Amino acid sequence: MANKVSIRFYKDSKVRAVWSEDLNKWFFSIVDIVAAITDSPRPRVYWGTVKSRQKTQYGELYSKCIQLKLVSADGKRYATDCFAQEDITDVVKTLPAKNTTAFLDWFTFSDNSIDGQSRKKAYTFWESNIIADEEIGTVKALQKIHAYIFGGLYDFAGQIRTKTIWKDGTLFCRAEYLKESLAQIEQMPESTFDEIVDKYVEMNIAHPFMEGNGRSTRIWLDMIFKRSLKKCVNWSLIDKKQYLKAMHASTTDAQYIKALLEPALTDQINDRELFMKGIDYSYYYEQEE
Repeated sequence: MANKVSIRFYKDSKVRAVWSEDLNKWFFSIVDIVAAITDSPRPRVYWGTVKSRQKTQYGELYSKCIQLKLVSADGKRYATDCFAQEDITDVVKTLPAKNTTAFLDWFTFSDNSIDGQSRKKAYTFWESNIIADEEIGTVKALQKIHAYIFGGLYDFAGQIRTKTIWKDGTLFCRAEYLKESLAQIEQMPESTFDEIVDKYVEMNIAHPFMEGNGRSTRIWLDMIFKRSLKKCVNWSLIDKKQYLKAMHASTTDAQYIKALLEPALTDQINDRELFMKGIDYSYYYEQEE
């Protein structure tokens, strides 16, 4: 029934979602939502109790609950109660939890924000085929990725910045030197794991766009891995805090980010679900704490 699986992050809680091709809509795991907005150590039991108590009062709403198989922490698929995206707001309002308002603010806003809209574009990049094999690893390819994801959202989508930028105390390549720097990065070799990561690190230091560098460059990195090593990164294996710390350190020492990326490499380069999950984690890395 479904073949697209997504993980959204409410703060540090995973909320799994699955796309139904038959019904053409997203369905969300209500157990994950319960875990995100309650302090219950057993969210499945919590939800079961709430459902049995309130299905009479909210019979029509609760009858929209369907079971879909989602991957659990042990790697196995289990039938999980899910509701369609348009019903989540009404369902959450029936839950006796103190954090429902904050969750709904996040849930209803996320898909309409630039992050929400660009992430939906990123999901479809898998089928886009806009990057030719000979372009992979080039600045042009990275510009195409950025333009695809952020087109219509930023007026500078796909455009190399002309202003100098900082982030969290880090000064990225000055605008007046950026063109020359990108030309040098483009010529860097990409035959081995170390070479590819070194090139990725240098592109991050260059930070060629005003916004959206990390999300675009991680896709660019995976494309290089796929072509050169027949590997890609399983981003779900890389902790957010460790990744951010490693990328910050990479401006002077790339060993930490290499130590994170290498064990996370997989040969599942044709696994669409892995790509979708990678997009979710990529956007999670960019969320403000």
